[in-house]
Amino acid sequence: MGVRDSQFTLNGEPTFLLGVSYYGALGAPREFIRLDLDDLQAHGVNWIRVWATWAAFEHEVSAVDALGMVREPFMQQLQWLVAECDRRGMVVDVTLTRRAGDGATVIGGLADADAHRCAVETVVRALQPHRNWYLDLANERDVGDDRYVAIDELTDLRELVRRLDPERLVTASFGGHDLSQEDVQRSLVDAGHDFLAVHRPRHAKSPKQTEGHTRELLALMAAIQRVVPVHHQEPFRRGYAEWEPTVDDFLTDLRGALAGGAAGWCFHNGAQRTRDDGEPRRSFDLRERRLIEQLDAVECTVLEQMKAVASETPVTR
Repeated sequence: MGVRDSQFTLNGEPTFLLGVSYYGALGAPREFIRLDLDDLQAHGVNWIRVWATWAAFEHEVSAVDALGMVREPFMQQLQWLVAECDRRGMVVDVTLTRRAGDGATVIGGLADADAHRCAVETVVRALQPHRNWYLDLANERDVGDDRYVAIDELTDLRELVRRLDPERLVTASFGGHDLSQEDVQRSLVDAGHDFLAVHRPRHAKSPKQTEGHTRELLALMAAIQRVVPVHHQEPFRRGYAEWEPTVDDFLTDLRGALAGGAAGWCFHNGAQRTRDDGEPRRSFDLRERRLIEQLDAVECTVLEQMKAVASETPVTR
């Protein structure tokens, strides 16, 4: 995996990353994963997003603990998953997140800055032989809650990765808003990230706005002479709020990302927030059912059609 201007590359060839959220993969049986990857690849998917710090429904599957140290058997599962995707020619997004509290109480996240540094080193060393993954240093790092990670910390973490693995691609994702000039400047110039991981707002008007906001980001980067890929890493999903996106919403968003010049887009999915048991939990809990078995009729249709959409949509660069 590499970067060339505003595009990602795979084996040196410009490649649009068409992906799927697969957050709780480290808790899934390997046979589930193999079958899911078979199905996803058949639908044109070439990257998945997996969390190295994940807990849901009273079950933790993190590959590192709250202090950033190896947590087995889940680190072995992460190493196996990255190797399996490498064999298939797929990219893996490995995501970390911060949580509040001390090391004894934090579940599914990193307790503080020291733990965060330790986790980055742990993950980079464990996965270093493979060139098919990138690191999201901090999920939604600018949201004003437990997830918040200051820009000076991100700069320090980026330098740590550069010392350990100079060619590794690194980002830190933004949470739920369109980016400002300051956001772009601080991410790319101050912290030295390799691309922008965007989480746009989730509302009914959002799909038709994606093309325009993608173009705006490319213009903001051109103004500071630092053009990198725009990666729509976590768009809207079903089960999140009162607005339930339709097939057309998902495919309009994908078309907008492509037409606007984005380098990647994710078919996001997760648990049903309107139910106490979270069912269907989708990628948030893969212990008992694989992802494909948990998608609803709308999501199955999106999955069936998005490969064709990605192929038909003119890409603006």
